[in-house]
Amino acid sequence: MDTVDQYAVFGNPIKHSKSPQIHAAFAEQTGQTLHYRAHKVELGRFAEVAAEFFRNGGRGLNITVPFKLDAFEFADELSGRARLAGAVNTLASGEDGRIYGDNTDGVGMVRDMNDNLGWQISGRRVLVLGAGGAVRGILGPLLKQRPERLLVVNRTASKAESLAELFADMGDVSGGGYELLSEGQFDLIVNGTSASMSGDLPPLPGSILSNDCCAYDMMYGADPTPFMRWAASEAAWAVSDGLGMLVEQAAESFCIWRGVRPDTKPVIEMIRQSLSN
Repeated sequence: MDTVDQYAVFGNPIKHSKSPQIHAAFAEQTGQTLHYRAHKVELGRFAEVAAEFFRNGGRGLNITVPFKLDAFEFADELSGRARLAGAVNTLASGEDGRIYGDNTDGVGMVRDMNDNLGWQISGRRVLVLGAGGAVRGILGPLLKQRPERLLVVNRTASKAESLAELFADMGDVSGGGYELLSEGQFDLIVNGTSASMSGDLPPLPGSILSNDCCAYDMMYGADPTPFMRWAASEAAWAVSDGLGMLVEQAAESFCIWRGVRPDTKPVIEMIRQSLSN
């Protein structure tokens, strides 16, 4: 019988996942012995496959698109941030056999901004583009940093308004359509739309960038995204993609599972180099 602790990432599609590479690097760096693989799960079969994984002694799962809501429903117990996010990206098997669900996406992004990039969120005017599941996952951790205010904009204004209402007790947060961008400036802009994937860009006036505005795209790739290129062309003070967020959310998951926090900087550098090869 295999006594090495088993971990995996579940998604569909999954073949381009960097998670096995990231967690192998964490394990080597921290002297942990574990096995981590990527597993493509057929749509509609998440609960069945996850139950089998844990029944066979699996210790933990990362969850990516499109199963974060399935994982939320699957967990026996949820962290506060998973409840706020309405989605789970990390499952862990407890000593009592109960499955604990957490969401490390938002805290991963905030840690990337604060620790790796040296960006401040506290007291800043924050704009978030998009109102889907990815954005819901980051709003709680962003608001915990106490920005001056946070505005969520979306092509369908009602979705942004509803999302803002969900987090209203955490700070000065509002939502609406892109027409709200006709006046006012922001110190931090986060792109949480899927526009970067298609090469499309939300309708953004250059006037929204403050003198020291930072622009962050939750997507990442070998080349700068259209949003990053737009921000740079409008003289943003600093621009970043979401690769650091990917590694930081993985580090948070690793810490939940193994009780040790890896050093992310060399792993971010390793993944960055692998993208350009």
